[in-house]
Amino acid sequence: MRERALFLALLGINFLILVLEIKGLSIGYNEAKILYAHDPSLLGSLISSSLHFFGQNDYALRIPMIALHLVSVVLLYEISKHYLSRPYDRLWLVLIYVLLPGVTSAALVVDNAGLVIASLFLFVYLHLNAGRYALVVLPLLVVIDPAFAYLFVALILYGFYRKEYLYSVIGAVAFGVSLSLYGIHVGGLPESRFLDVLGVYTAIFSPIVFIYLFYVLYRRMIAKEWDLIWMISMSAFMISLLLSFRQKVDVQTFAPFLLLALPLAAQTFLHTYRIRLREFRKRYRFLFYAAFVLLIINALAVFFNHYLYRFLSNPKHHFSYSMHVVKELSHQLHRDHIRCVDAQNEKLQLRLRFYGITHCEDYRLEEQTHSNSKKVTISYNNKPIYKTYVTKVNK
Repeated sequence: MRERALFLALLGINFLILVLEIKGLSIGYNEAKILYAHDPSLLGSLISSSLHFFGQNDYALRIPMIALHLVSVVLLYEISKHYLSRPYDRLWLVLIYVLLPGVTSAALVVDNAGLVIASLFLFVYLHLNAGRYALVVLPLLVVIDPAFAYLFVALILYGFYRKEYLYSVIGAVAFGVSLSLYGIHVGGLPESRFLDVLGVYTAIFSPIVFIYLFYVLYRRMIAKEWDLIWMISMSAFMISLLLSFRQKVDVQTFAPFLLLALPLAAQTFLHTYRIRLREFRKRYRFLFYAAFVLLIINALAVFFNHYLYRFLSNPKHHFSYSMHVVKELSHQLHRDHIRCVDAQNEKLQLRLRFYGITHCEDYRLEEQTHSNSKKVTISYNNKPIYKTYVTKVNK
């Protein structure tokens, strides 16, 4: 009972922090593309429905992503019961999960990553509790995102390894359907982006967590502890590394599959820690505390990111700059009774559309001032980060 109460408290605090973070974000260009796409995706339809019921605002835009995140947390907690027997071990795993930089991003940014994570965790949860009956959700996964092709590859390999050929057959059919719908791009000149891929993985998981995940995957490979979770994580990770030798890899597509290895990592770490005498546990405690402190620092950097502008000479170098400015700019335009502008920038124009600023030729946003221009400056914590001039066009 106490475990459930602590889990719900952790879930509630995480929800509250994420909701508070919404206020400091503007819609990004990629988010606007999903929302205003001519052929709306499943995620786009979900976001549009939220905006229809709750109004055109940032909370309605991001609450569906937070809801998907909370679903993934609950599913990870249930999955971890098959690997961690102690209640507090599962709570620590969940806490580490919600602190991961990539998970926080997926919980707030309108992107298919959040939907992929929740759907992937659902499939694994069904597999652990219902066995092969989990395969009935594969048609849904095919529709959700082309990234699930890597899951289907893992199912093919898992079926052959375990001699459960139903997994291989259905995985091959799903893989074929996915390729026919979305295709796959493998090409480019040989150019190693291997280190770039590892760097992005490190940013998504934090350095110590990523290195330990890699270690656990390798260790289980040597020990031939090849369950489905290991097969999914290892397959996606190896495919991303192999592709990196020829082309730029979208690591965010592969990262959700590596998240599945977290219960394996927790099980390995805790088992290795507890079989040792107390005096030989110091380096493991140091490793855990160092990883946890780094995660806390990363989380604080995300949630108080506006203050980082004080330390940057060029605001555009801020990691969240592409998610800032536009909401404040649109509010300033509305205060000046301007409902449409020519932003002279396709990305900015699409982002302004969400806040009720449409395109027209009556006003223009420019970098240079004119006699009939009005200067607009956007500042965070008294630090100017964006400047433009609104010019009325005389016809």
